[in-house]
Amino acid sequence: MQDGFLFSTHRMNPMSPSTPAKLGTFGGVFTPTLLTILGVIMYLRLGWVVGNGGLLGALLVIGLAIGITAATGLSLSSIATNTRLGAGGPYAIISRSLGIEVGGSVGVPLFVSQALAVAMYIFGFREGCLWLAGSLGWVLPSWAPLLIDLVTFGLVFGIAYVSAQFAFRVQYVIMGVIFLSLVLVLGSSAGWDTSREILWVGDWRGSPEDGFAGTTFWVVFAVFFPAATGVMAGANMSGDLENPRRSIPLGTLAAVALSTVIYVVLAVWLARAGTAEQLTSNYTFLIDASLWGPGVLAGLLGATLSSALASLVGAPRILLALVQDKVVPDVGGIGQVTTAGEPRRAMIASGGLVLAALLLRDLNAIAPLLSMFFLITYFVINLVVLVESSLGLQSYRPTLRVPRVVPALGAVGCVFAMFIVNPTVSLVAVGVTFALYAMILRRGVSSTDDSRSGIFSAVAE
Repeated sequence: MQDGFLFSTHRMNPMSPSTPAKLGTFGGVFTPTLLTILGVIMYLRLGWVVGNGGLLGALLVIGLAIGITAATGLSLSSIATNTRLGAGGPYAIISRSLGIEVGGSVGVPLFVSQALAVAMYIFGFREGCLWLAGSLGWVLPSWAPLLIDLVTFGLVFGIAYVSAQFAFRVQYVIMGVIFLSLVLVLGSSAGWDTSREILWVGDWRGSPEDGFAGTTFWVVFAVFFPAATGVMAGANMSGDLENPRRSIPLGTLAAVALSTVIYVVLAVWLARAGTAEQLTSNYTFLIDASLWGPGVLAGLLGATLSSALASLVGAPRILLALVQDKVVPDVGGIGQVTTAGEPRRAMIASGGLVLAALLLRDLNAIAPLLSMFFLITYFVINLVVLVESSLGLQSYRPTLRVPRVVPALGAVGCVFAMFIVNPTVSLVAVGVTFALYAMILRRGVSSTDDSRSGIFSAVAE
């Protein structure tokens, strides 16, 4: 016994009978995916997007961003119906198809990004708390931000440590708070007053930080695009799902569809509710124009907590798969799981990385790099589907088939988004990925995956 739990002493498959899967489509895929998409940007930056581009410009930004991630979601869903997935989600898909070397070179940065994203979400939660304190006239001591970060981390880590099932039960409550906040926004007459003209076309005014010196469509797209990511949140739980082949496609695509409807409806509401000046100068316009501001603020804080929770639950499972495939050394037995299938040692390792990031106090310098690693993962997922569907492999027989143009557009869109958002950081991310590939290849990690040899044989032929 250790820490009150019985740990296995061998590499355990989370899908084996001794570690029964517990999560269904709604709890394991739909909820975390939806809550990751409906995040801080929806509350604090969607109004700014509409204020700059007008309704037509905002819908174009939303459509382009959602189109890229929707194509990735379809590719992910297609390949999930073709194979039995274990732990690791995207890493498992890539390593099964293109080998452990490619999977590891993408999976290691994905794990780090997933863990560091938790710190960024906690920082966002702290900023919401500080804004609330300021609006109430409270004067907080200089050490208050660090205390809020540590208390929030302790809460999120404690929930995630108990079990994934418990974490997603908490997310049901958060989802209820977020939907209540949307009712409070859309229930306000400010956005449905037909006597006010809709802001159809904006003049791309820019931001208050730069004195409204003007901006471009692509700068606004770069600000909004992270809101559309999150399609992998449910796939990260592949090893804990009762039926990954069914749950990943159904839950992912349903979450993307519903979130798209929500963003479009909110954009229409904002275009009528405020002028370009109001929307671009006041990041909290959505809160201020609602029926009850504190309720919408609760939704904002809940969105950051749910995203942090989903990332902290998903990161250890990617690490577990990396350890089981010997891509990452099993230091301190982090590859062990409890009899209930919980990777608690990997959770502790992930939590340590999050805590270290919180103590650094500022992740702005590396935040764009994290987004690039997510986009690289999306690109490779699309590439896998494009390659397997184009080669006519006997092993590729998904129950959900998508036209080859879907993964092709998804792959091109991911590369396009990377270099539009930040070309320099994109090159750094690609360089890190290739360096990891060379390192893993030099170490000689072996793969017994027949599907990979099938792909490369078909390519050679």
